[in-house]
Amino acid sequence: MSDIQGWGQDDDDDLLFADEDAPDPSSAKSGPAAAPWKLLIVDDDPEVHAITRVVLNDVTFDGRCLLFLSAHSGGEARAILNDHPDIAAVLLDVVMETEDAGLRLVHHIREVLGNRRVRIILRTGQPGQAPERQVIVSYDINDYKAKSELTAQKLFTTTVAALRSYQHIDAIERNRQGLETIVDAAGALFEQRCMDRFALGVVERAAALLPRATGAFLCAVPPGLNSEGPHPEGLVPDGRFREAEVLCGTGVFADATGRPVSAVLPEAACADIAAALARGRSLHRDDHSVALFQTRSPGPGALFIGGHGGLPDVERRLVEIFCSRMSVGFDNVSLYEQLHLAQIATVHALGKLAEYKDEVTGEHVRRIGRWATAIARELQARGSCGGDADDHFCELIGLASMLHDVGKVAIPDRILRKPGKLDPEEITRMREHATIGGRILRDAAGPVGGRSYLSMGAEIAESHHEKFDGTGYPHGLAGDAIPLSGRIVAVADVYDALLHRRPYKEAWELAAVVDLIRAESGRHFDPRVVDAFVAVLERGGPEA
Repeated sequence: MSDIQGWGQDDDDDLLFADEDAPDPSSAKSGPAAAPWKLLIVDDDPEVHAITRVVLNDVTFDGRCLLFLSAHSGGEARAILNDHPDIAAVLLDVVMETEDAGLRLVHHIREVLGNRRVRIILRTGQPGQAPERQVIVSYDINDYKAKSELTAQKLFTTTVAALRSYQHIDAIERNRQGLETIVDAAGALFEQRCMDRFALGVVERAAALLPRATGAFLCAVPPGLNSEGPHPEGLVPDGRFREAEVLCGTGVFADATGRPVSAVLPEAACADIAAALARGRSLHRDDHSVALFQTRSPGPGALFIGGHGGLPDVERRLVEIFCSRMSVGFDNVSLYEQLHLAQIATVHALGKLAEYKDEVTGEHVRRIGRWATAIARELQARGSCGGDADDHFCELIGLASMLHDVGKVAIPDRILRKPGKLDPEEITRMREHATIGGRILRDAAGPVGGRSYLSMGAEIAESHHEKFDGTGYPHGLAGDAIPLSGRIVAVADVYDALLHRRPYKEAWELAAVVDLIRAESGRHFDPRVVDAFVAVLERGGPEA
């Protein structure tokens, strides 16, 4: 179906071939094997394939040779294109199994596969079947050549121009995709508040940025490694870097977490990491890269990316942009963790303050913290409280519950430690601890903002004496109007208070305590919380 009469190949100015026999394609010299440009020849005439291979066999562009792929029909071409999405150029005949097979393939490449990178050069021996002006306007092709006008030089020029165009478009597209990956990574990872999860996310996103890489890992820098500044020779004088550990890894380094870097990499790669750290800038080799994080707080130090086969300039820049963005993320997570630890320290300080007033408070609040967390997790697993018992809630309630009686610091010792029953006036005064505790913690939580240990502690302090039927104090709230945290601590507090001795009472038997809590379900306690409490108890308690 293809018309190749009139082609010649005597020299660059002659047609590729006329009456000569097609050369044996097996005589073509093989080019370098490293990362060749893939060129797809689609034509139903085997002689066209052979001639094209001979003419272009020795062509190299940007230090890369050509890898020829052959298809003799549109159907074969579709299969090859599916298997090789990185084909740089297609030399495409129009008339093959049908008169418009080539044009149908163009539509398939652009519209079905969505491949806008590959350069398509239409070659036809029957230009009347596909008029050039009409085809150029109607189809997304990059060049149109009648076979009768092709010389070896023109084929060379056309092919190299197509490869250069593909290279530029591919670089732009990889840059766009890389920037999208970085933006997506920043959006997703900057929500993380845990350094371990953030670090693992950085490694995974780095691997996604360079899909050819076989693996990546983060490694910690030993304290004081660069305290003396960069070293001209790029070496760490005392070799302390070898003691550094892998923080987390992916790909071939997925199992390297916690191992010394020297046990994971060969000597030369270890030296590259040390050199990059000493010089304060990233380093790139043919088979690996070392990228640095410039953080204000102690960060992971270095990102090692292995097996990528060499990075072009565009990907090196993307790695640098990625590390620059992630450096900000490491600082943010570090600051969040410092704030988190400050909150925990504040909670413990307030808890200690309450202990000074009530000698039974210390162990009591710790046990309540364990019970509150276990009950919250059970409610979450059951889904009986909707989205109220989410992960964040369950993480906060244990520590926040330890502040439930902090308001007792304002209650006189004569009332707080009275061995007998309180009179009505003393009861009124004792009940003020709920309101006082809520006010103290709410004021402390104000500068922090958002949901925190202190804000939930205020909620618990003020509501854990409310009753499900509305007869509790200080506000007489009922049902779901009582914060879930308060409903959970109400059960945990009564259970622990009855089970242990107090100045004004002896300890109850476990069975009697459980019978009381069951009996108060729906009156004093939320039935859903009671069911969750009993389930935890039957498993052996919060530490089972």
